Amino acid sequence: MRILIVLFGIGVWLFQQQADLPVPAWRIYGWCGWTVALPALFRLAHRPVQAGDGGVRRLALAAAAGCMALCAGFLWSAQRAEWRLTDALPMVLEGVDIALTGRVDELPQQLADGVRFAFVPDAGAEGVPRRILLSWYRLRDDEAPPDVAAGERWRFVVRLKRPHGFVNPAGFDYEAWLLERGLRASGYVRGDAGRLDSGAASFMHRVHRARAAIRDRFLAVLGDAPYAGVLVALVVGDQRAIPAGQWEVFRRTGISHLVAISGMHISLAGLLGAALAGALWRRVPALVLRLPARKAAAVAAIAAATGYALLAGMGIPVLRALIMLCVVGLALLLGRSPSPSRVLLLALAGVLIADPWAVLAAGFWLSFAAVGVILLVLGARHGVRGRGDGWRAAVKTQIAITLATVPLLIALFQSFSVVSPLANALAIPVVSFLVTPLAFLAALLPFEWPLQLAHASFSVLMQPVEWLSATPLALWRQAAAPAWLLLAGAAAAAVVLLPRATPVRAPAGVVLAALLLWQPGRPAPGDFAATVLDVGQGLAVHVQTATHSLLYDAGPPYGDEADAGERVILPFLAASGVARLDRLVLSHDDADHVGGARSVLEGVEVGAMLASGDDAAGFRHDTVAPGGGRLACGAGQRWEWDGVRFEVLHPWPGGRPARRNNDLSCVVKVTAGGGSLLLVGDLEAPGEAAMIARHGVDALASSVVVVGHHGSRSSSSPAFVDAVMPEAAIHSAGYRNRFGHPHPAVWARWAGAGARNWRTDSQGAIGIRVTAAGIDVAAAREQRPRYWHGR
Repeated sequence: MRILIVLFGIGVWLFQQQADLPVPAWRIYGWCGWTVALPALFRLAHRPVQAGDGGVRRLALAAAAGCMALCAGFLWSAQRAEWRLTDALPMVLEGVDIALTGRVDELPQQLADGVRFAFVPDAGAEGVPRRILLSWYRLRDDEAPPDVAAGERWRFVVRLKRPHGFVNPAGFDYEAWLLERGLRASGYVRGDAGRLDSGAASFMHRVHRARAAIRDRFLAVLGDAPYAGVLVALVVGDQRAIPAGQWEVFRRTGISHLVAISGMHISLAGLLGAALAGALWRRVPALVLRLPARKAAAVAAIAAATGYALLAGMGIPVLRALIMLCVVGLALLLGRSPSPSRVLLLALAGVLIADPWAVLAAGFWLSFAAVGVILLVLGARHGVRGRGDGWRAAVKTQIAITLATVPLLIALFQSFSVVSPLANALAIPVVSFLVTPLAFLAALLPFEWPLQLAHASFSVLMQPVEWLSATPLALWRQAAAPAWLLLAGAAAAAVVLLPRATPVRAPAGVVLAALLLWQPGRPAPGDFAATVLDVGQGLAVHVQTATHSLLYDAGPPYGDEADAGERVILPFLAASGVARLDRLVLSHDDADHVGGARSVLEGVEVGAMLASGDDAAGFRHDTVAPGGGRLACGAGQRWEWDGVRFEVLHPWPGGRPARRNNDLSCVVKVTAGGGSLLLVGDLEAPGEAAMIARHGVDALASSVVVVGHHGSRSSSSPAFVDAVMPEAAIHSAGYRNRFGHPHPAVWARWAGAGARNWRTDSQGAIGIRVTAAGIDVAAAREQRPRYWHGR
């Protein structure tokens, strides 16, 4: 049974790596073959064994059952994917005004400038998916934010688009996140908003309203208290009130799982329910005679955990944890005592049947790995050897979890907390047995003191945690390793956890060390690599030589709470093993080019910053370079790294002021023996003409150009295109951006000059390698395609 569940899971995982859905005919043939093979397998298993063929028969049966389990996981995932992807927004409805009526679903999320919520349109909305994600922004700063509640029925005029997210190396896959949650389109409210019915239409709507009431009460009672958002997250699962700075502390100390409702919290609720019910049940003999106290405690555990899961919103991660606990509870109710490993694998099967996309989530892997390590470590203990044995076991378990999850954390986040065992040893008891129960009590009772006490307790805890976070080596950053090394590292971590007498523990330690010391290859001297990151409507380009790195522009802001530096650039640099930028070049001060600069400067060491103009020449953005200043970008600046030449071609120091800020763009040309790259920012036609007049046509000729102003028709003049004559023209633009970039005429102009056009909105990040043999250009969506991309 155990191996069959594992193979079923492998089949689920294999399907999620597919670039396309299998054609319907193949799925039908697969299911037909599976249903025919299953009874045949049962008949073969129950046929009398002939002398001498028992071993061969058992092996054949095992192989056939394993293949069927693998196929079942693959086919089940394919069927679920087909059902979900069929519910799609037609392309003709993208970007047009659509009048909708329907109900608000789940707990609305408060934004700095509005509100975001899931919306279920009425059945008559032709072409609109059954569940969509809407944002409703206030138009003026002095306007009250929109007020919506779960279950309310509204009339809206909206504009929708198909699921779309950025695709960058080692980046977060937003389209997969939307697919798992059944959100098949997103958009924003345009107008004509009217509440049609304020009543809750279902039980879950009433639950979400209760969650909103608890959230609002907590925030009202605690006011500006620094950890109010943590207490809200612990009770109702809404994490948006936790500031980014606190998340960074939690990440650096490895305690993020304590403030995000996880298996530990669900298990704690179940244990509390079981303990209370069991204690009361045993005091009433009549009840014990009707139902054993152990089974009554199991029922109470399932009920308490389900109640907490409902309060937390019954999201996908919470549902996974609840399924695991219910498997244990049902086993106790049925009077069975399955081994811990069987319970874990039954929970795995339940999770994957309910949610075959779970294998795409980091929490899935970390949760099952942590539980597996706990079972392995505690299962190796035989009895209690002394009074301090419990504490020693707890310390040993925490260290084992940290060690075992290192390969996973490197694969998922390219980092892990070195101080995690100590931080968790401090935080787990406080959060589990003091803060969380007090927060529960505050949610159930109309008193403020439990909430105040919970906040005070967490504030005391955070003092040593923040000290640990501030230590220089708190967080180990590691470049994304190849799959074979990650698998070897995971196997080595499992071996290291075996008893000390195991002879292969020393070689396993060497494999782990190799994983921690691994660094990705860099270009050879005289070559360079560049990546035009997918940041939406903006620009960010990373250029790397043998020993140096440069970032050209830092992408746009994403509202008041995030930017491309935090969401895209820093994760990319971490995955690429870049711990230092030798130079940050900001072409000009438009927000879509410098919006992420502050996050970059705070998140990675920067040697120097080069910006168009100076403080007197109009660089208005408040980004500050290391040391409090920045160098002015001007034509004639040159430097060489590892045999690769960098040259600034524009603007001219002391030249006439540009008519538009775009024409102050810092233009950089990168040249190696095998080709060159031209980065022109938002330079427009007048700036292009001036640059041609000053440098001549030959100086501008390049193998690859990142097209100016995202493909706007105000740039890429015919003369400039004829001067550059590239092999590849890359347009960095946002999906369905309101400017219509890249403009069809500009696209055709570069194509007419012999260039192959590339665009980040439909192809993801564009990678460029320039070697002595020439140039190679590749797109992230084409290198790692998935069946849900663009669907």
